[in-house]
Amino acid sequence: MQFLFWLSLALLFYIYFGYPLLAKVIAKIADREVQKSGSYEPTVSILIAAYNEANDIGATLRNKLALDYPTDKIEVLVISDESDDGTDDIVHEVAEDAAFPVRLFRQVPRQGKTSGLNTLVPEANGEIILFSDANSHWDTQALKQLCSNFADPAVGYVTGKMVYVNKDGSLVGDGCSAYMKYENWLREQETKIGSVVGVDGGIDAMRRALYKPLRADQLPDFVQPLKVVEQGYRVVYEPEALLKEEALSDGSSEFSMRVRVSLRALWALKDMKHLMNPARDPIFALQLISHKMLRYAAFVPMITLAIATLLLAPKGGIYLLAALGYIAFLALAWLGRKKEGGGQSLSAVYSIPYYFMLLNLASYKAVFAFLRGEKKVIWNPRKG
Repeated sequence: MQFLFWLSLALLFYIYFGYPLLAKVIAKIADREVQKSGSYEPTVSILIAAYNEANDIGATLRNKLALDYPTDKIEVLVISDESDDGTDDIVHEVAEDAAFPVRLFRQVPRQGKTSGLNTLVPEANGEIILFSDANSHWDTQALKQLCSNFADPAVGYVTGKMVYVNKDGSLVGDGCSAYMKYENWLREQETKIGSVVGVDGGIDAMRRALYKPLRADQLPDFVQPLKVVEQGYRVVYEPEALLKEEALSDGSSEFSMRVRVSLRALWALKDMKHLMNPARDPIFALQLISHKMLRYAAFVPMITLAIATLLLAPKGGIYLLAALGYIAFLALAWLGRKKEGGGQSLSAVYSIPYYFMLLNLASYKAVFAFLRGEKKVIWNPRKG
């Protein structure tokens, strides 16, 4: 039982702290700087998949119209996935007064986001295609910042930086935001190594020539970057390309979204498992296994650690302290959930344990859905 305790603890430490520290060391050794150029301004096509986004699509399109970029080099393509709430009418209305082309396509019957993007890409005229969610608001300089990376011929895919905001536009200070800060720091290290293994689908860009049509059940935000790596190009992180998204107002919506994304990511790992073969690229294989596969499976050592800790607690010493610490952490997570349900704002003391547990419970549910062979094809907006 002691072996199980220390093994579980070591695995959890490696997943959340060991791998990031290892990535930092490798990044210092590799230090592969992207050869960016602020004057590089290729033609671009911004692609948006929308399903019943009448509440957000107008503001999102106007956000894109306000981007600081030559209007003769930009277009926006929207595919409405059988929307029936007036989304299409709003797109047409915005397009009438737009300074550059805003084109609407309609997908009937409803087939999901991935199929929609497969339809849009052949219609795009830009050298670079960009992906925005229907509720994603970009900083005015975001497009320039993303495109500057493509001056480097080794770069095939660029992801921006997502920050969560409250309804008034202020930054969120809870566990959700802390998680994104952690992820963004890790992406900075992975970029210096060569390629990142996780992107934000709401502010991504890639060379159109590298796009590979995907199956309807595949997660484009995960599989498409891996396809770029497969073709020998880099996937990099651009921290100056900012995306602001409203944080979900309740844990239930966040949980549902995380389960959906995790399930599709697990299928993506299965589809692209050859990239986890150390014989192909040992460093990227290490990244993919550590950052993604082990992260999704972290609930396993969490469970075994809990069992071992409780059984070893009567021995006292470090085992008793570990048991008390584990119970305290779970209590803080539970209190965070209760406070959120009561409409109270959460401090980091509650929100970080709560969000940590939410992510791992979502992974637990997604893994068992994956093992049952479940797949998610129809795409839904992030707001759940």
